Amino acid sequence: MTLIRKPLSRRSILRAGAAGGVALATPTIFTSSAWSAGYLNEPTGSTVTLGFNVPQSGPYADEGADELRAYQLAVEHINGEGDGGMLNTFTSKALKGNGVLGKKVEFVTGDTQTKSDAARASAKRMIEKDGAIMITGGSSSGVAIAVQSLCQEAGVIFMAGLTHSNDTTGKDRRANGFRHFFNTEMTGAALAPVLKNAMGEGRKVYHLTADYTWGWSQEGSIQKYTEPFGWDTVAAVRTPVGAGDFSQYLTPVLNSGADVLVLNHYGKDMVNSLTQAVQFGLRDKQVNGKQFEIVVPLFSRLMAQGAGDAIKGIFGSTAWNWSLTDEGSQAFVKSFGQKYGFPPSQAAHTCYCQTLLYADAAERAGTFMPSALGAALEDFEFDGLGNGPTLYRAGDHQCFKDVLVVKGKENPSSQFDLLEVVEVTPRAQVEYPADMLGGELGAYNNGV
Repeated sequence: MTLIRKPLSRRSILRAGAAGGVALATPTIFTSSAWSAGYLNEPTGSTVTLGFNVPQSGPYADEGADELRAYQLAVEHINGEGDGGMLNTFTSKALKGNGVLGKKVEFVTGDTQTKSDAARASAKRMIEKDGAIMITGGSSSGVAIAVQSLCQEAGVIFMAGLTHSNDTTGKDRRANGFRHFFNTEMTGAALAPVLKNAMGEGRKVYHLTADYTWGWSQEGSIQKYTEPFGWDTVAAVRTPVGAGDFSQYLTPVLNSGADVLVLNHYGKDMVNSLTQAVQFGLRDKQVNGKQFEIVVPLFSRLMAQGAGDAIKGIFGSTAWNWSLTDEGSQAFVKSFGQKYGFPPSQAAHTCYCQTLLYADAAERAGTFMPSALGAALEDFEFDGLGNGPTLYRAGDHQCFKDVLVVKGKENPSSQFDLLEVVEVTPRAQVEYPADMLGGELGAYNNGV
């Protein structure tokens, strides 16, 4: 773990529990040295420490590297360094580029390894040893859910990074956890109508699915939204994260009678499974009198870059794309590109936004206390961060915004211009009741 010191104001809102006060859980894994009189890791000096917990190794390491770049850029902008990026376009003007509540932001980093146990251990160290007052990051929903639970128990806010499973703000939601990224329910609602128009009705579908909460959630959402127009599941096969060689899973597809393969994979797993599927000749096949098709429900520019020509014409969804022309997106792309020499990914975008949203909420609340800061995020409506008008819903701590349906470009203009936005699905089309996915937020935990 690396501690990075970066040379990085006030109103109080308190969300009450059912009895009129804040119900606080008693942590069981944290040592007494971690506690302070007001709330856990309350900053007393001139700085405040954030914990950036990303996969620096493992199958999602490319996403993690881009997340960390975005976190560093966000800290610079919050502290008044650089050109300010999306602070200039964000509709909330609480942040002034002089830190948060008069304190400069510092950060520590950890490696989740895309493993829940490693991620929890890393987050715990940052909270206990480094005094991190907020944890953010992750590129796996399994990791996000595990760390979110730990942060709830410890009494710090968790600003989820890239996590797409319904469960993060569904059955496993927690009061101390917040998600800016979209979820598989939204992917299904946005992507299915486009698939119907492009590929028709009455399809036979074979799912290869990453065997953890995100994969299961993604598979279920695609089924939910495509079955009404006759897309029947022939088989749904679970694959281990980090499998590398998917040939043993792809061979049965050839004789299954399926004419659509849905790859519920992400990161290097998606790169490998899609590349190998194309090498197997699946895209050249005619099955059931139809052209065989491949779908990648959750796409990213980094994955597209890794898969190369294999992504051409492949449909999927994404939370954000660097080619968007709104003022916020362009400001972020400019800042990120000037610092790193290439455009940001959707993982970078959501992590940058989460950092700004946390800092802004603290500034508006006048405190870093989780219950008050969380209340400032609940039902907060904003614009200027690259996704159009956005709501941070109080009922489940899930952001609602437009969703992009994309496909791999046939004739990309550069090594980065790989995804074509074919539809911007309006926020209203992907919204759903807060209680639909189950779960209870419970009460905030301030850590005392």
